Amino acid sequence: MAHRCTLLALLALSSSLVAQPPQRESHNAASISPRPSAPRKNDNSNPPLLVNTSKLPKTVEVSITAAITTLSLQPGITSEVFAYNGSVPGPTLDVREGDHVIVHFRNDLPEPTTIHWHGIHLPFESDGSPFRPIKPGETHDYEFTVRPGTAGTYWYHPHPDHRTGFAIGKGLFGGIVVHAANDPLPAMPDKLIILSDNRFLKDGAIDFPDPMSHHGGVDEENGREGPVLFVNGHVMPTISIRSGEVQRWRIVNGSAGRIYRIALPGHTLLQVGTDGGLFEKPVEVKEILLTTGERVEVLVHGTDPPGTKTVLKNLPYDRYAPQTRPSDWETTLDLLTLQTTNETPVTPVAIPATLRKITPLDTAKSTAVRTIVFSQGLINGKTMDMTRVDVSTTVGATEIWEIENIVGMDHPFHLHGFQFQVLDRDGVPEPYRAWKDMLNIPKHTSARIIVRYDDYPGKWMFHCHILDHEDHGMMGVLEVK
Repeated sequence: MAHRCTLLALLALSSSLVAQPPQRESHNAASISPRPSAPRKNDNSNPPLLVNTSKLPKTVEVSITAAITTLSLQPGITSEVFAYNGSVPGPTLDVREGDHVIVHFRNDLPEPTTIHWHGIHLPFESDGSPFRPIKPGETHDYEFTVRPGTAGTYWYHPHPDHRTGFAIGKGLFGGIVVHAANDPLPAMPDKLIILSDNRFLKDGAIDFPDPMSHHGGVDEENGREGPVLFVNGHVMPTISIRSGEVQRWRIVNGSAGRIYRIALPGHTLLQVGTDGGLFEKPVEVKEILLTTGERVEVLVHGTDPPGTKTVLKNLPYDRYAPQTRPSDWETTLDLLTLQTTNETPVTPVAIPATLRKITPLDTAKSTAVRTIVFSQGLINGKTMDMTRVDVSTTVGATEIWEIENIVGMDHPFHLHGFQFQVLDRDGVPEPYRAWKDMLNIPKHTSARIIVRYDDYPGKWMFHCHILDHEDHGMMGVLEVK
């Protein structure tokens, strides 16, 4: 059957269609530039976009309000949530490299909050870290310019001190798509897929147990997970695809603790990017491990006959400590349905063999080698103290960080402000170069990364992105002078 062939081979059938980078128009005076393709009706495939109100070229000006509202997250049941602009997930910030972004933010929540622009290289003042909380009833403008080379998939979420997991669990998260001036991939349907999970009480209230209870202790140790899986705020939505069509899926893990192991049975996926945008070359994969906060870009090819339905699966993955491992962790869960329409099949677009050049950071120019040890709830034996600087360096420095996980559960590493390249994992060289801001460090393993502190002095966070761990102090301060 066709879907058992490799995706690269299938796409090669269209070699007569030479892939040319689509032409990108600049912003007009009225609205934000659209994505390459609009979502299909009834797909639930893309969240709404933030509306650009700027009349200036290459300027995106939007408004976001965080407030309490009531939504039906599960069919027939309402829940009180925290929401950006009244929706979960919040509307997508859709921009281009070179855009100047102005976000007018208002906090109508009963507690302090921030917006962290996860993965975006921007000034410290706009990072949305715990250093700059926005009080209830206050407004704040976040401003930054999207730097060249930033094209990729990102997301935004709160980062208040000790309350990030709660705020995201209540519904505060949304996507960011940054388009390149000249995208090497041909125009195709572009799907933003934000994965999240949650847990509810019988009355529909989001379940956050007393921290002093047994279940609260399990959440603190294990990282909060929920049995209800969402795709863009929907349970088991359907994405339509024509036979022969190729779609670009931008997948974001917005869960507080869950790590996804994604597969589309009978299909090979073509991974073209990760946190910091496109790879140098496409990579064929059967499954993808997506840690908390991480993003991937994959091409999905409609190789099934018209009328076929295929379910995107979340396969079992043991990230857990033995004492808090859920009893059902080996259960395969459904995420969404990919339905091949009865429309006339189309010829697949051609995918270029080379996407972009990623210049490796030079290890010979490293100015320091640092060891970061993850243990249970601690980084280098300490809990978070915002009055303490854990790592001090200078703008322009290049450093190697050796990150070691010495305990029996996974810890995802996240660095604010700066993207890095992975050198090796347990001494095995990374098979391909990529720009990252998230890296899962599995139990009893280590990894080496290299980072250069381009621009932007300030105090930046690095932490475990299991949000219960972060909120209980598994975080440090990097000061760049």
